[in-house]
Amino acid sequence: MSDHDTHEYLDFAAISHHSEEEGKKIRKVIWNIFWVLLGITTVEVVLGIFYKDWGLSWHLVKMTFIGLTIAKAYYIVAYYMHMKDEWKNFRMAILVPYVLFALYLIYMVLTEAIYQHEFQKLFF
Repeated sequence: MSDHDTHEYLDFAAISHHSEEEGKKIRKVIWNIFWVLLGITTVEVVLGIFYKDWGLSWHLVKMTFIGLTIAKAYYIVAYYMHMKDEWKNFRMAILVPYVLFALYLIYMVLTEAIYQHEFQKLFF
């Protein structure tokens, strides 16, 4: 049996080419992002449950959900999917199509609402 077959000889810091101090720093960032995501999710859940009791309009709640979802998506993509550490051109190659698609969806929703309103006036 060789040294590579047993796990007792393997050192994570040596395999990943990081020192233990750097590993602690990385784990601290991961836990910080976890707590941020947990906080955002908690706000979303509490808002979804109690917005009527607090007298908030559904439009305000929807806009808040959209903003919080974008914030969660940023943290997940930037830190857990490691996009923050990538080259700028690579990040742009990944993000620009999504931004363009999101703008297209916004345009479609806004124009569809106009046409839907006109359609309802004609037939109802």
